Amino acid sequence: MKLGAFSVSLNVKDIHVSKEFYETLGFKTLGGDITQNWLILKNEHTVIGLFQGMFEKNLLTFNPGWDDNAKNLEHFTDVRELQKELKEKGIKIIKEAEESTEGPAFITLEDPDGNPILIDQHR
Repeated sequence: MKLGAFSVSLNVKDIHVSKEFYETLGFKTLGGDITQNWLILKNEHTVIGLFQGMFEKNLLTFNPGWDDNAKNLEHFTDVRELQKELKEKGIKIIKEAEESTEGPAFITLEDPDGNPILIDQHR
C-alpha cells in the first residue's frame, strides 16, 4: 500500500513563533500561506506542516500523488482506492471520501492509540 508523501502536521499556537523556531533548526518554507495560518517546511527529506487553528491535534499526514517536494507523481494510488483497501482490512475510516468522485479528497482514521492520520489527496 503506497500512501504518498509523509509529513507531520503540527497544531501550533502562534505560526510566526513556530516558523521562526523551525527555521532555527534548519527548515525552509516549501509552501503554504502564513496569512492563512498554514505553512509547509522542509529540512532535507523531513517535511512538517504548521497549522494554526485548523486541527485539534497533531496529525500524521500522507499525500497520495505527491513526492516529498510536493511535486506531482505520474502514478499513484487514489485516496478512494486506499479507503477501499483499508476498509477491506478492517480499518475504521472516521471521515470517508465520496467514492463516486474524482480528484482532490481526503480520509481520516486513527491508529490504535488514538493518533489521528490524514490521507489528503490534492489532485
